[in-house]
Amino acid sequence: MTIKTERIEFTNSEGHRLSARLETPHGEVKAFALFAHCFTCSKDLKPIRRISRHLAEEGIAVLRFDFTGLGESEGDFSRTGFSSNVTDLVSAADFLRENYEPPKLLIGHSLGGTAVLVAAPLIEEVRAVATIAAPSDTEHLHNILVERAPSLKEEETAEINLGGGKVKIHRDLLADLSEHNIHEKLSHFKKPLIIFHSPVDNVVGIEHAKRIFEMASHPKSFVSLDEADHLLLKNDNDARFIGSTIAGWVERYIGDLPNRVPEPVKLKPGNVLVESKTSGLAQRVTAGSHRLTADEPEDLGGNDSGPTPYDFLLTSLGACTGMTLRMYADRKGWPMREVKVRLSHEKVHAEDCEECETKEGKVDRIERILEIAGDLTEEQRARLVEIADRCPVSRSLKSEIVIQTRME
Repeated sequence: MTIKTERIEFTNSEGHRLSARLETPHGEVKAFALFAHCFTCSKDLKPIRRISRHLAEEGIAVLRFDFTGLGESEGDFSRTGFSSNVTDLVSAADFLRENYEPPKLLIGHSLGGTAVLVAAPLIEEVRAVATIAAPSDTEHLHNILVERAPSLKEEETAEINLGGGKVKIHRDLLADLSEHNIHEKLSHFKKPLIIFHSPVDNVVGIEHAKRIFEMASHPKSFVSLDEADHLLLKNDNDARFIGSTIAGWVERYIGDLPNRVPEPVKLKPGNVLVESKTSGLAQRVTAGSHRLTADEPEDLGGNDSGPTPYDFLLTSLGACTGMTLRMYADRKGWPMREVKVRLSHEKVHAEDCEECETKEGKVDRIERILEIAGDLTEEQRARLVEIADRCPVSRSLKSEIVIQTRME
């Protein structure tokens, strides 16, 4: 299933604009989920993106956002704390409720996992919760901060190195972390819970997962992440495993939800609909009864949620080439087993292109390489190269094309 990534902004209870991404499947949406990232991390941490996109592929839309003062969100991080993380989650849930559907699933990584345990009872519609490498209390982070920033005993702020980067924290954060009795809240936690944790996590020990599991009520599940590191950066398969496991586990709790995103209208062959409803570059493509996504790489301002427009152009030419060669070989009765068409596109200086009529500026050059398996003669292979140039898309690209644009 292809997915769409939207750039989203919403306002928290303090009036700060928080930056978010919403990953949605094309077609049926089984439920909406909220993803809370770890302390000092962001919504764009690679494992968070991978988990969110895998869930979207399984039909679960995921809103991942930057907490106040982090990533692309507004606000002063040094003036935030665990309490503000919880209220940001509630604000995110309010946004989904007003604009899409309320979240039925909360997912939290590290301290974000602790935050979703506290936020879940505050969001009425939540039906299930998943934590990943979550501390069983806020005292864990409190002790780390005291150890790394002893100057907070004398000064209001301190700069510490945490998670690979320096951040500024305020003394009030220590007080905020001391106020929360997570164990008390867990003793009254009644929502279905799945806990992911690595037995070799050297940031948040496996004993935290044990405490969460023992204190929470059934239904509850524990899944070991084997050799995974705390940030899930060592092995990309860890994120995919988590996403697929959550998707299968949560089905029993959200299976009766209505679908809010209708199936797109089927188009006649030769007709394509391309839609963009957000400020991002991602485009929703409907071709016949098929749904695709076009996007650009992240370094070009996109979210890499689908092939680029030029990728689609090459795909069209490659598919047409392969089909044409197959039909020709079958009609001739030639023993062609397999066809691979490799294509690349670049803009080159016209003066460097010997076969080009244009000699000024730049021209588009597509290289098409055929790999054909089968017991074919050299004459047959040469003929297939000629036939490749006769595929309909190849002819269209080489002929004069008229594009008529009008406003409807």
